Amino acid sequence: MSQMDGGTTSDTFSALAAEPYLSLTTYRRNGTPVPTPVWAAPSGGHLLVWTGAESGKVKRLRHTPVATVAPCDRGGSLLGEPVAAHARIMRRDENPALNTAMKAKYGWQFRISALGAAIGRVIGIARPGQIGLEITLEA
Repeated sequence: MSQMDGGTTSDTFSALAAEPYLSLTTYRRNGTPVPTPVWAAPSGGHLLVWTGAESGKVKRLRHTPVATVAPCDRGGSLLGEPVAAHARIMRRDENPALNTAMKAKYGWQFRISALGAAIGRVIGIARPGQIGLEITLEA
């Protein structure tokens, strides 16, 4: 069950940060929304998302940083109302902070995912690696 219940931006952030999965909706150039379930970990008042550097969401965010986030289940079914947000593609030198936040929230699950991504890069099926997204909720 979702922890979203309205309230202040701080309450909303805390509730979203506690959710195991969030639906991150990004937008195509023609305005079509594309929701994707993601892991998101809190860090410094932002939600950080770990994703493939060439994923569709990264490509969409390159042309528009507008996004929404909402609690969801593993399959992406919404469990609460979407919240307006902006997303920034993080620089690779910010990966240590991203990894720290993801390990703190997801522990061994994140470590296994990161190992799988690294193995994929080594054997040539996952290039060019992972990158972070920094999500800021609109006030």
